[in-house]
Amino acid sequence: MTLKFVRYAAWAGIVLLAFSVGLASVLWYRGQSQTQTTGIASIGGDFSLVDTNGARVREADFLGKPRAMFFGFTHCPEVCPTTLFEATNWLQALGSDADKLAFLFVTVDPERDTPEVLKEYMSAFNANVVGLTGSRADIDAVVKAYRVFARRVELADGDYTMDHTAAVYLIDAKGAFVGSINYTEDQDAAVAKLKKLLGKG
Repeated sequence: MTLKFVRYAAWAGIVLLAFSVGLASVLWYRGQSQTQTTGIASIGGDFSLVDTNGARVREADFLGKPRAMFFGFTHCPEVCPTTLFEATNWLQALGSDADKLAFLFVTVDPERDTPEVLKEYMSAFNANVVGLTGSRADIDAVVKAYRVFARRVELADGDYTMDHTAAVYLIDAKGAFVGSINYTEDQDAAVAKLKKLLGKG
């Protein structure tokens, strides 16, 4: 075997490897794009929950109206009250357009967040923010449908807290997920997203 042949074989091997890596990258990118598209489309769906007055509500009650949905719990030490206070400011910034948006606060802790508890808690925030609870089965179903992370965490004193998704979900008037507002996102950016959701941006 000559040195020239060895060099040629090595070069051919490098070219083949580069082609394989490039092809694999293209296939991976296409797969990621398809996964993301499928993921967005699969976020959301029907739910059956109870508002702070004890009335049963479903997704159909909000169709035709864009909505923002935040999942949390009343015993939350920071993320939930911060987000709901920020939401109050967002809705004030929208002015009269705030009435065209449904803003839902869905508890992930229905064992403690009864309609009565939730009603008292929600009184501290903008009246346009609707608190929703339900049975554990009801909450598990909506958490699954909206691909929300929610997990009970036991504490040393025998109590517990909840880890949960901190983003606000943005749903258009047809019930399709179109984006989110991240925790502590700049107010101007958040309001701009809500205006866009309302067709004002």
